[in-house]
Amino acid sequence: MPIDQLELKIESLEKKIDGLQNSINKLRRVFLWTLILSVVLFVLPLIGLIFVIPQFLSTYSNMLQ
Repeated sequence: MPIDQLELKIESLEKKIDGLQNSINKLRRVFLWTLILSVVLFVLPLIGLIFVIPQFLSTYSNMLQ
């Protein structure tokens, strides 16, 4: 294989690797935002329920008395 063909092949592979790296970076950002949204939409309401449920139970038990 002549040197020119090898250089073209290497350049082609470098372009593909750069494209793959860009895709990986975008995918990493998507996973990060998915994690952040999961925490915001699931964990924070659970923490809020820790405070709301006792207050609700005390109000409900006061209504029964």
